[in-house]
Amino acid sequence: MTKAKILILNGPNLNLLGKREPEIYGAETFLDYYAKLVEMYPDVEFDYYQSNIEGELINKIHEVGFSWDGIVFNAGAYTHTSVALQDAIRGVTTPVIEVHISNVHKREEFRHKSMISCACLGVICGFGLDSYRLAVEALLNRR
Repeated sequence: MTKAKILILNGPNLNLLGKREPEIYGAETFLDYYAKLVEMYPDVEFDYYQSNIEGELINKIHEVGFSWDGIVFNAGAYTHTSVALQDAIRGVTTPVIEVHISNVHKREEFRHKSMISCACLGVICGFGLDSYRLAVEALLNRR
């Protein structure tokens, strides 16, 4: 069996993990976590992409959305505002799992509504950075 190809896609401000609100998001940087994730799954070909720009996230979804095995997507604040990201996810055949580090339902009211959940295979939130690993497991279990 060939290696599964999974994109980890992070949206705005997630480049600040480890510095931004560590009481909510933890003290570990995403790149440190990503290195651990890659080590945990030697039979998976991962790619990681982060952008603070909505159009760049859409372009990345289009780029891998017909040939990869999955996208693990933390859209950050765009989760709550972007019909364009929803359309991009709906427009591709690669399954997308929406992830959040915090439990968005225990936070501000505006974070309770996701514009992308309805286009995603599933949603995982509230398990810290481990939310990404849980999404990877879900994608691998579909193969």
